[in-house]
Amino acid sequence: MPRNRYKKKPLLNDKFPPSDPCSCEVCLAYCQRPGWWTVAEARQAIQKGYAARMMLEAAPEGGWAVLSPAFRGCEGFIAVQEVSHNGCNFLKNERCELYGTGVQPLECRFCHHERVGQGKDCHAALEADWHTPEGQELVEEWKRDRKIQITY
Repeated sequence: MPRNRYKKKPLLNDKFPPSDPCSCEVCLAYCQRPGWWTVAEARQAIQKGYAARMMLEAAPEGGWAVLSPAFRGCEGFIAVQEVSHNGCNFLKNERCELYGTGVQPLECRFCHHERVGQGKDCHAALEADWHTPEGQELVEEWKRDRKIQITY
């Protein structure tokens, strides 16, 4: 029998390590579209009181959704295209308010001007993390707390 028949999947935080902080034009452009937390990070952010500054992003093909930092103007509600140009509500004076709090989204920590093109793999891994019973349960809890009745 093979020794490592069932390999343990690497943790997303190990697979996508944090980059160095940067406020260059490229890195700040990433803040226009808020990065995603892992499901566990989003739960922790809710516990730390950030639920009202999140938004619900529904998958374009339907059937599941993600909680992410909100665009300015979508705090506590559903992401809408009309305010997407406002950027992330946690970006203040070209700095992320979540930096150093322990709840900065994994995608935000990973993406960096030196990692151009690597963000797609990180985003896909986060999508898989949210497209789980645990992820969708957290989305439903958040929606109930906000009295949002939407199906996707």
